[in-house]
Amino acid sequence: MAIPNEKLQQLLQEIEQKAAFAQQQLGIVRSQIASKNRENRMLQLSSSELDTLPKDTPIYDGVGKMFVLTSTEDVKGRQAKEATDVKAEIANLEKKLHYLETTYNNSQQHMEALFKRGG
Repeated sequence: MAIPNEKLQQLLQEIEQKAAFAQQQLGIVRSQIASKNRENRMLQLSSSELDTLPKDTPIYDGVGKMFVLTSTEDVKGRQAKEATDVKAEIANLEKKLHYLETTYNNSQQHMEALFKRGG
């Protein structure tokens, strides 16, 4: 049973749109993952720098446009929480990346199957 030419073109156009959208989202998600990895690396570096400081070193934490004297433990705790949040966001973005890659690959396979069947 052959698919009418108009339906074939409409189906192909829908698959192409889905593939283009998935490819666009892949680029966005990859850049977000890279940004989160940089943020995670900065947190690791600042945490290691805090570990090298003596206990009585005054630490100032930025709050808006001013700085507030804070204890080392408070800063380390805040950074540890931020690091766990960033790791969770990276894990979610990697799941989204996997889904988008699968969607894109499936769209490519469907287009190839349509070309083989139709042509």
